[in-house]
Amino acid sequence: MSDFLSLGISDSIVRTLNSYNILEPTPIQEKAIPVAMASKDLMAQAQTGTGKTFAFLLPILEKIDPEAQHVQALIVTPTRELAL
Repeated sequence: MSDFLSLGISDSIVRTLNSYNILEPTPIQEKAIPVAMASKDLMAQAQTGTGKTFAFLLPILEKIDPEAQHVQALIVTPTRELAL
């Protein structure tokens, strides 16, 4: 199993994850994060509670420019649970 740093997640975000006892990526995160970090389109399916939200959210947080005044990310029905 890899760690978040090896998936391209910054040290500052990894420290924040660790403070919430999120220490290692789940299988869906291991597969999805590198694809999203490469700015590729991604569709993934996994059971509830497997970390899908972080799988797409962490790469967005890495790439977003807080100073930019334009739309940088669009999330359309990310998970069934969040869509409800």
